Amino acid sequence: MSTTIAEKNLTAADRCDACGAQAYVRVELEAGPLLFCGHHASRHLPVLEDKALAILDERERIGED
Repeated sequence: MSTTIAEKNLTAADRCDACGAQAYVRVELEAGPLLFCGHHASRHLPVLEDKALAILDERERIGED
């Protein structure tokens, strides 16, 4: 079962592993972290949630200046 990471520490330098856009979600897996933009997080989180050690979801920041 996954837990949510409380810290907000993704920056504009963090890029989505799927497409290279700014990452707003980090999924910590046993094998290491995966970073996703909002679009790819929505696509992959349903499958990864049960396997994740922790999830940092900052999608509420999308569109902030």
